[in-house]
Amino acid sequence: MKKNILYILALTAISFSSCNKELDDVNTNPNATENAQPDYLLTGAIKNGADAYWGTTNNMNSSLLFVQHWAKVQYTEEDRFIYSNSSFTSLWSTLYATTITSLNKIIEIGNTTGNSNYRGVALTLRSWSFLLLTDAYGDIPYTQAGKLSQFITPAYDKQKDVYYGLLDDLKSAKNALDVSGKSIAGDIIYSGDINKWKKLANSLRLRIALRIADREPAKAKQILDEIKADGDLFIADNSEIAQLIYSISPQQNPVSAQFDTRDDYRISKTIVDKLFSLNDPRLPIYASKTQTATPEEYIGLPNGLTNSEASNLGFAKTSKPGTYFLAPQSPAVFFSYAELLFDRAEAAARGLTTENAANLYKQAVIASLKQFGISDAAATAYAGQSAVQYDASNYKKSIGEQKWLALFGQGLEAWAERRRLDYPQLTASVNTVLNGQIPVRFIYPGTEQSLNGQSYKNAVANQGADLLTTKLWFDQY
Repeated sequence: MKKNILYILALTAISFSSCNKELDDVNTNPNATENAQPDYLLTGAIKNGADAYWGTTNNMNSSLLFVQHWAKVQYTEEDRFIYSNSSFTSLWSTLYATTITSLNKIIEIGNTTGNSNYRGVALTLRSWSFLLLTDAYGDIPYTQAGKLSQFITPAYDKQKDVYYGLLDDLKSAKNALDVSGKSIAGDIIYSGDINKWKKLANSLRLRIALRIADREPAKAKQILDEIKADGDLFIADNSEIAQLIYSISPQQNPVSAQFDTRDDYRISKTIVDKLFSLNDPRLPIYASKTQTATPEEYIGLPNGLTNSEASNLGFAKTSKPGTYFLAPQSPAVFFSYAELLFDRAEAAARGLTTENAANLYKQAVIASLKQFGISDAAATAYAGQSAVQYDASNYKKSIGEQKWLALFGQGLEAWAERRRLDYPQLTASVNTVLNGQIPVRFIYPGTEQSLNGQSYKNAVANQGADLLTTKLWFDQY
């Protein structure tokens, strides 16, 4: 009897073992690799980040409207700043759940395989991603972000601490990048050119140094002194622009994809008027001619119209963005050479370096025009106009207005710079709902209140009310 019982138990154990194995087999994805591949992760992280940066929610439906690069010709609620706490989930969820998670894995792989270049590239891109988040929302999860096994409800770091942490991360990235080191794959920005990644890391350090310059000028100068002392280089030519050049459908630029099926946007009257006033050769690149012939050929749409007002102006007599931006293969620019030169000009104007601010400003203006195929002669003539020339008595106005033009299409970065420099001076439509104010931050996703409630409350207590009009730490002056 005892032997029979043991036999039955043995059969039962074998049966459970077999069932468990079968369940394991059922729950295993046969198409998944045993180990994550850094090249695939890197390609995906870049593509996801670019799509979030240039896509509908964070660019076309918000920041491009805030800086009056674009306007809405129908469904105009966003152009009147009518948003809810579900309006700004895309940047948060995409960067945290996909981009940053993938980049953390690449950093881990780089460490375990001894490939410091994967680590350096991933740290650079992760810093760019966190920078987008903190510029938009303010205080954000940073130190504990992406560590789900340790922190299910990550704490929010103060914006100042995020900027300081990113400066450290970018210095580590620069040091990890080794032109003589192991090669990387999956790089759809620089095709594995490590020297260009080092330049991008340093250029981002300069960008962040200027973000904090009004609040922490000594720290900003320290960063620039470190870069100079180490002999580090920045992006040095339009050929070194950090950008993702898209392909044809279905891998086209998000702007192209949007206009394939919808017709909600026009170029803003504000920027068209400015381009006209300066006889700016970028006008036919930034704007399309009106479908119905008009004397002006290019007509911008005022921001903040009601739906009926926009309908009265019509689709055919207002200008879409230019065909350059509507093309499937139009690039998503992460960091341009023109921006780098404007940043260096500002650093010099602030006394953070000893470079020539006026000369760098002129180079920046010319670089922007040449980025869009304007000839050397036309670019030089444009930069020589009195209305374009550098004004040392108000460097923020000179740099702010021309940088605003140069950053056309890069809504999030243009918005950050307009808040920081306070130029150009823009006016909200009377139809907007913020008492004449233009949004200065994204509101947190509503899911943070329900899923990460205490951390959310702590951030609001530190930063201020979770409103579109609450100024962030970097934007206090």
